[in-house]
Amino acid sequence: MIRIFTLAFVLLAALPLRAATDIQVVTSPKGITAWLVQEPSIPMVSFEFVFQGGAAQDAPDKLGATNLMMGLLEEGAGGLSATEFAQRADELGARFGFDAGRDSVSVSASMLSRNLSESVALLRLALVEPTFGDVAFERVRGQVNSIIRSNATDPQAIAGQRLREILFPDHPYGHPVEGTLDTVATLTPADMRIAHRHALGRNNVKIGVVGDITPGALALLLDDLLGDLPDDIKDGVPDVQPVLTADTTVVEFDTPQSVAVFAQPGLKRDDPDYLVAYVLNHILGGRSSSARLNVEVREKRGLTYGISSFLLPYQHTALYMGHFNSGNDTVAEAVGIVRAEWAKIAADGVTAEELATAKRYLTGAYALRFDGNAKIAGILAGSQVAGLPLSYIAERNDLVNAVTVEDMNHVAARLYQPENLHFVVVGQPEGLGE
Repeated sequence: MIRIFTLAFVLLAALPLRAATDIQVVTSPKGITAWLVQEPSIPMVSFEFVFQGGAAQDAPDKLGATNLMMGLLEEGAGGLSATEFAQRADELGARFGFDAGRDSVSVSASMLSRNLSESVALLRLALVEPTFGDVAFERVRGQVNSIIRSNATDPQAIAGQRLREILFPDHPYGHPVEGTLDTVATLTPADMRIAHRHALGRNNVKIGVVGDITPGALALLLDDLLGDLPDDIKDGVPDVQPVLTADTTVVEFDTPQSVAVFAQPGLKRDDPDYLVAYVLNHILGGRSSSARLNVEVREKRGLTYGISSFLLPYQHTALYMGHFNSGNDTVAEAVGIVRAEWAKIAADGVTAEELATAKRYLTGAYALRFDGNAKIAGILAGSQVAGLPLSYIAERNDLVNAVTVEDMNHVAARLYQPENLHFVVVGQPEGLGE
């Protein structure tokens, strides 16, 4: 994964949550749609573009192509070299970021209002006219290879990749986003042009915009920026069910502390039970001191410095995952406790007191997500990817508060599958076998 920024600077104060819910839907003459939160008092505009597809679209013999392509977008574009592109961004006070994930590639941008047209023109070069020159290609390929080599010695990365290989043995989700040393070695600049053609389109993009721009100006800007991209991008990745059993896979690695990751099937974001499942996870493994896994594994027994679980909905499947580190001599005990807590919540559900505490935390902390205009733009784009309604941001806390204990316990019986909870442990764990 590569994220590149042309200029680091501090963003201006964020909009309050109530302002962030004043969303306008803007559609350009060419049919490109964006969600806009207009704020003329802040002399800048933040954008988030999420192009659905991502590294899962890579051919098996071209793994890493999408990731490498995204790292090259501003390494020479139009008639500008990489150095000239960076210098021009600095002059304009523009900040760009490019990222590749399994289900999407994303582009973030923050621009000063007074330089908006010039900054948009510069970003357009990166998105529509990347050069993919030989020198930049080899330099960025070297950076990717360094990441791949680093991951090969990182217990957390090893555990995550081994788990994905188990979950998705014959599916693109089982492949690393960065590719492998072998596949990246075979890539060429021509492959970058193919990956670019298959990743970026005006028909597969979701857009969030926050700042000093009117709906009319944004509509014209969208066509200037994205209007020359193709409008026929297709998602060729099939839906898949993870292959899981209640086993433990051990990967031997010379380290004094084992890394454990675990997973079972989850719920996709459009599942009607997803919000209830989100509240359930907060009670079991959320990032709070009262979460059951934290209390049982960390507070009571001191087996780890931190443990958490989380829902992970993808475009074509869904997982429920978690992770922790523990000493080689204690990780087996920690795995047993997680399994016991998983079975307990499936059988017994949660209490009214736990639900009330979760509601207070989740509704109180919600506004903290909106602590930067770039973050708000990301939330606007992400909401569209998830298929959420325009009203969701304003209604979300009311939806959380409407959840009942009966809802929680009904969904807990459906969600938690101790018979399918698989662990991968990387290290030299004592008392754990295949």
